[in-house]
Amino acid sequence: AALVLQLSVSVADCPGTSSAQAGRAAACQGCPNQRLCAGGAAAPDPAEAAELRERLRSVKHTVLVLSGKGGVGKSTFSALLAHGLAADEAKQVALLDIDICGPSIPKMMGLEGEQVHQSGSGWSPVYVEENLGVMSVGFLLSSPDDAVIWRGPKKNGLIKQFLRDVDWGEIDYLIVDTPPGTSDEHLSIVQYLSAAHIDGAVIITTPQEVSLQDVRKEINFCHKVKLPIIGVVENMSGFICPKCKNESQIFPPTTGGAEKMCQNLNVSLLGKVPLDPQIGKSCDKGQSFLSEAPESPATTSYRNIIQRIQEYCDQHHFREEKII
Repeated sequence: AALVLQLSVSVADCPGTSSAQAGRAAACQGCPNQRLCAGGAAAPDPAEAAELRERLRSVKHTVLVLSGKGGVGKSTFSALLAHGLAADEAKQVALLDIDICGPSIPKMMGLEGEQVHQSGSGWSPVYVEENLGVMSVGFLLSSPDDAVIWRGPKKNGLIKQFLRDVDWGEIDYLIVDTPPGTSDEHLSIVQYLSAAHIDGAVIITTPQEVSLQDVRKEINFCHKVKLPIIGVVENMSGFICPKCKNESQIFPPTTGGAEKMCQNLNVSLLGKVPLDPQIGKSCDKGQSFLSEAPESPATTSYRNIIQRIQEYCDQHHFREEKII
């Protein structure tokens, strides 16, 4: 019981890897990473940071898509956010899939079976359109059914390689699709991108409490690593019957759903997206749901959310310019 109590206190009070108290706070006692954090090994290497900064200096906006819970529609949202932003042909959009063990972005973007090519300036992304490039570990596998059975350091190394060695070119928006949780991949992407800048994170949830529980952890993670939160999206928020137009709650929000959680935690609710069977069909076919079902209430919700994210990024960029 004492061990369980110590562990729960340590996790709750962790100062974060970027804190001056990392490895030295009382909550760090007994943590297996205490020596690593105290020695500064968890902090970005200056030479490495300079290299990443140089590679990413042509990226104007970076948005992370996060969720503590799997299966809530995070990759679907990442794909549709990329499609929605790329609808403006004047914008260059990149979608980076760092879900190393479950790379679903190639399938959703209609790029399954494609391979990455090496050029003199690095890896070339795989393009859906001229202004929409994609990179994923899925392009490095010989078969979509291959399992990636890697420990943390190897996964972190590939994430760094994606950021350092991919020739993204001039990019208006870099969208990063992450795996569920608050672990290796999340710490690595925040650490590596801190060499450049991150506009913020969009956090995906579904209405039921079992999902919100994990999403609260994700919000706490963002606060710990000083990652701005753009807002929360509630997926699968009711189902509107295409025939009778009545709405049913497939996943009842027993504790108030994302709206109540956002009020309690003082974060923005970007919007609610209702269920639509066409979303899954479009993903399986590698097509954009936004163009396949333009009249769907879900499409309207997605477009409103994407507009709010664009407005946030524009304001964030304006504030940075004023500070500079």
